[in-house]
Amino acid sequence: MKITDLLKKQSICLDGKADSKEQVIREMVDLMAEGGNINDIDTYRETVFKREEEGTTGIGEGIAIPHGKTEAVSAPGLAAMVLPEGVDYDSLDGEPAYLIFLIAAPNTEDNVHLEVLSRLSMLLMDEDFRNKLLHAKDVDEFLAYVDAAEKEKFPEEAEEKAEAPADAFAKPYQILAVTACPTGIAHTYMAAEDLEKKAKEMGVTIKVETNGSGGAKNVLTPEEIAACDCIIIAADKDVAMARFDGKPLISTKVSDGINKAQELIERALSGNAPVY
Repeated sequence: MKITDLLKKQSICLDGKADSKEQVIREMVDLMAEGGNINDIDTYRETVFKREEEGTTGIGEGIAIPHGKTEAVSAPGLAAMVLPEGVDYDSLDGEPAYLIFLIAAPNTEDNVHLEVLSRLSMLLMDEDFRNKLLHAKDVDEFLAYVDAAEKEKFPEEAEEKAEAPADAFAKPYQILAVTACPTGIAHTYMAAEDLEKKAKEMGVTIKVETNGSGGAKNVLTPEEIAACDCIIIAADKDVAMARFDGKPLISTKVSDGINKAQELIERALSGNAPVY
């Protein structure tokens, strides 16, 4: 589900200002309501605040992605706000938030908010993309940046297959990785994105399994595990480990997958990783 399909012009504010996390969430909920996706604004607002009590959605790097899944949402939607002066959002890195995306999801089994959260997290890992959004001159330019980033990051599957070498999927990956965080949301996907991005820069082949709220995705196969050189586990919760018995393995926290991707990859390639 594309970000640009969910984000309406009337739900975007480029000159937001708030004195507190509570205030910015209330204003974001009002923005979401402008898009016509909410049938009970009070219930939706309460759901967003309740989710925030479980753990901050201020994921760092100046970003926050609050969200709420409830019957009060009639259709999936997004709202976005740029705060030039920032706001104290209780973010994980202790820094102000300047870019807020709010997700609204109906209470259905498909967990659309997790799909959107994953997609947003991967896009927002790109510093250049974040800067473009923060300095967009108007809503049309903001949406154009989002559209361009999505097309670059998520090309059509048919195009990917057409462009891939015939034997691309037969070659073993040098490194395999698993990312996971306690809530199974933003940091899981941010770590995966940073590992993949850094591996590409280094000319290293990698496959990353994400262990998120919607279950494990891009699951590592026994054949891939057997053929790889090393495993990286960047996780703050338990993941299935028995399958890695006998393989060189590096175990670390999920934040290292975001902040120390190159260091982890270099260590994995060094041949000095302990055998699990």
